[in-house]
Order: sequence, then C-alpha cells, then structure tokens
Amino acid sequence: MRKNQKADLRKPEILENYYQVLLEEGFEGTSIGKIAKRMNIHPSLIIHYFKTKENMTIALVDLLIEKYEAPEFLKFDHIQDLEQRFHALIDTVFSFDWSRTIDPGLHFGFYYLSFRNPKIRKAYEAMIRRFRDFLLGELEFYQAKGIVKANDIKKAADIIVTLMEGLEFHVHFLSERQPFEIFANYAKHLVLSMLKDETFSSNYADQIKMRNGVK
Repeated sequence: MRKNQKADLRKPEILENYYQVLLEEGFEGTSIGKIAKRMNIHPSLIIHYFKTKENMTIALVDLLIEKYEAPEFLKFDHIQDLEQRFHALIDTVFSFDWSRTIDPGLHFGFYYLSFRNPKIRKAYEAMIRRFRDFLLGELEFYQAKGIVKANDIKKAADIIVTLMEGLEFHVHFLSERQPFEIFANYAKHLVLSMLKDETFSSNYADQIKMRNGVK
C-alpha cells in the first residue's frame, strides 16, 4: 500500500480514538500518549501523521463537521406532501438525535477553543453558516410554495440556528431535570409560529425603527 493511501486510512482511525479519549478524559486529561495507549501503538506514529496535538485537534474538528453535516438526517424527498415534508424538517432540527450528533460537552469544548484558536473558529463558523444557508434555501423553497409566510426568512434561519444551539444550554442549566423534548417542542412551536406569521419581518423592522427614533 502506498504511503498516502495508508495515511488516508490511519488518520481517521486516530481521530476516532481521539474523540473517544476526549469523551472519557475531557480536554484537560487527553494526551497523545493516552490516544496511543488506547490504540496500542507508539505515540511517535500519531506525531508522524499530525506533528502536533493542535494539528490533530483541527483535523478532529473537520471530522466532527462531517458528522454534523451527514446528509442522511436531512433527506425528506420520500415525503410527497410538502406540508408534511416541511414539518419533518423542523421536527428533525429540534430533535434529540440531531442535537447529539456531536457530544454536547465536546461541542461546547470546541466552541471554547474557537475563542483561542483562529483556525478552529474559522472551521466552526463555516459549519454554522453552511447549515444556516441550508435552512435558508429550504425556507425559500417552502415560502415559494406558500407554506412559510414570514417575509425575512434569512433572519428566521438565524433564529432557528440560535434556538437549536441553545437547547443543550437549556437542558444542562435550566431544565430542572425535565426531558430534552419538553423545551425543544416549545422552541419548535415558537419557530413554527414565526414562520407562519406574515408580519414577522415588518414587526421586527418597526421595533428597530422605534428604538432608533425613526418614524
């Protein structure tokens, strides 16, 4: 097997083990030595492929983004009725399974790292924006079909992403041990009301004008 082909096979294996060690040990307790021990290999092999732990961390971010953007979650073409397909989309993005595509502890751990590492910030920002743009495209489609009534669908897509990201914050700090689905369903109904409201954008614009003293 050629060198590049071997690296293509070995690197994902190392990153998957890095992910598992992070789950068990956290960012502070994870080391190249512990990853190597889990894989029963010499640490020098990991260093050979990634050079530094920072390089490996950035590569892991890219791998997690691939998991997050896995297409099987967002395939609804088999649903013929467009209203049902629209609700399937909203149900999915507010579901527990979607929220746990990436372990929330690691997700927020990388969020923290994004403030310290410009490369991680750039990768995470690109991931969030791609998903926002995906939602925007979907909302434009359903708007054209008369299912979505809100005028400012870009702002609506931003709000959806923000609410989705806040669900894990809520379940960790504010839920008082209630199931994830209770607040997620509440957030989902807020989104549906927003998307069905023709005055959504104009009301928002009016509030901004009033705040700025514009008549």
